[in-house]
Amino acid sequence: MSDRRVRVRFAPSPTGALHIGGVRTALFNYLFARQHGGDLIFRIEDTDSRRFVPGAEEYILESFKWLGIPFDEGVGFGGKYGPYRQSERKDIYKRYARQLLDEGKAYIAFDTPQELEAKHQATPNFQYDASSRDAMRNSLTMPPEEVERLMAQGAQAVIRFKVEPGQEVRVHDIIRGEVVVNSSIIDDKVLYKTADELPTYHLANIVDDHLMEISHVIRGEEWLPSAPLHVLLYQAFGWEASMPRFAHLPLLLKPEGNGKLSKRDGDRLGFPVFPLEWRDPKTGELSAGFREAGYLPQALLNFLALLGWNPGNDQELMSPEQMTALFDLSRCSKSGAKFDNKKIVWFNHQYIQLMPDDELARMFVPTLLAHGVEASFDKVVAVVGMMKDRVSFVRDLWDASSFFFVAPRAYDEKTVKKRWKADSPRQMAELADVLAGVDDFSIEGQEAVVMAWITQKGYHTGDIMNAFRLTLVGEGKGPHMFDISWALGKEETLARMRRAIDVLGEVIEH
Repeated sequence: MSDRRVRVRFAPSPTGALHIGGVRTALFNYLFARQHGGDLIFRIEDTDSRRFVPGAEEYILESFKWLGIPFDEGVGFGGKYGPYRQSERKDIYKRYARQLLDEGKAYIAFDTPQELEAKHQATPNFQYDASSRDAMRNSLTMPPEEVERLMAQGAQAVIRFKVEPGQEVRVHDIIRGEVVVNSSIIDDKVLYKTADELPTYHLANIVDDHLMEISHVIRGEEWLPSAPLHVLLYQAFGWEASMPRFAHLPLLLKPEGNGKLSKRDGDRLGFPVFPLEWRDPKTGELSAGFREAGYLPQALLNFLALLGWNPGNDQELMSPEQMTALFDLSRCSKSGAKFDNKKIVWFNHQYIQLMPDDELARMFVPTLLAHGVEASFDKVVAVVGMMKDRVSFVRDLWDASSFFFVAPRAYDEKTVKKRWKADSPRQMAELADVLAGVDDFSIEGQEAVVMAWITQKGYHTGDIMNAFRLTLVGEGKGPHMFDISWALGKEETLARMRRAIDVLGEVIEH
């Protein structure tokens, strides 16, 4: 790493929901910036006004707030390099587009969409470049006075970059090594459109990265084809010394088959591909989000960090601090990374186990209230502590632990047939009397008294405990029996036992 301060950016377009691949790109930028004590900039690329979607920018910011990825400057954060929204930087781009024109490194083209379409129809794989520009309507082929007249009349035109053919363009990529491309295969990209006085992605990015002193451009593999053009633009402006280092991340691939992960894959296999739920303002279509589906942000980030990056050890669970300490772009894969939708559920399960019981309890309380249950917070904390190892999502806690809060209204038929024996009503009545006399109703206090009673009576421990569980839970599930009775308390435990004896005693009689 040179002495140059590390400054990286995440620059989404407000064209809809943020894809999970974009989240991973932002995460890798964040880890890289933090590891090197640098800055992470949030920039909005909204130069394509036709694709702008209302609410998308706010959605993206809310996504990162939930994920816990903080930015140091940018839209919504401030900073001395603003404005950070490209639509607010029109005059800046116009100035640099004019510079390229004045220096003969760009030209004005007046070709209409219809004329360009005709060329594409007539010439397979038509490309607007050094081999074809002389046959097109542009300032290289038209008299200067004609160009001036058309511009004065407000004719729609674009500014194209003039790519000189036959040059070796070298892109130094941290992940992929040196990529060499001949400039003859690069077309004269549109840099600026006079119709809306806005630049295209290519010009805006180069100018912004230069003026904002971006040191590294870490982005998805899909942008790799544009890297040689960007190198040529840096050279055209004479900015080689400030050119950022590139790192093109591997694609996120669908779980099955080949190809890039898409929303369609998530819909088909039942998992989200967006961080938050998103409703399309045009169609009203609602797309699932990881937050609403019950995933924890720290689990999602840990999962994403390992898609296309190897920390160099076998460690899977990592805090942001650990990820930052281990992160190394050179350990990123060149090939695509499959999105394993089952693995992310595993990560969510692991992070639920790591979560403090009181924090998990606070997340579970709304579910209890939705089921009409009001319980003391201490009880909720105790229950989630016993049951969290059995769930992968907070919402699953209800199915796993509802018996702690709601007495069984019926008893599982298969469990009754297997566990409720002829002696069970009498034995459970005896056990209820034993428990009623226990002064220390702690787990240890109950267990000592009950186990001594079982030994004294010569009863089979399994018979007693299985029937006991049925009376309190209504089926054969749950943690250690004395954990359950302790959490329920003496009064509720005895009430459930006596009701079960009344109901299930009749079952045996019949």
